[in-house]
Amino acid sequence: MTKQQQLILALELLWWLLTALLVWLVLYPIHKAMHVWPYEGWNIAFVVCTITLTRYIFLLKYTPIAWLQEVKVGLILLMFPLTFMMVDAVNGFMVYIEEHTWEPLTGHLPPAQQKGIESYMWTEMLFFGVGSFIAPTVFAVRLFISVWRTRNRGTV
Repeated sequence: MTKQQQLILALELLWWLLTALLVWLVLYPIHKAMHVWPYEGWNIAFVVCTITLTRYIFLLKYTPIAWLQEVKVGLILLMFPLTFMMVDAVNGFMVYIEEHTWEPLTGHLPPAQQKGIESYMWTEMLFFGVGSFIAPTVFAVRLFISVWRTRNRGTV
């Protein structure tokens, strides 16, 4: 393994650690206030998808997949089902809140805390949820451009 490959892998590991830290920071207020958060898995997926794919869109040259054409083509094909899966998850969250309201989730909290945590959960779920279905679409376009550039120009 060359020195450059080692640096790229170290940078990738650092980014994953920062993403994990961000996930923890985003979910900490929810864990602190809630007994049960049924959308925790989706919430983590939204944050990881948004952060990772946005990073890959802008910093593709510094990722382990930069020169792997077959991997990029495979990822292009995976971005379409990922987009629809994330749209469905955001829709599921919104439908759940509309049908059941916030009462089953935040009913145990004092009224003064309810509005704040409800607003926080709604805002961060929609922010990262919408980001998680915009990022795969843009990432697929970025990968397509990268495949073309690598084949025709020798760049990423």
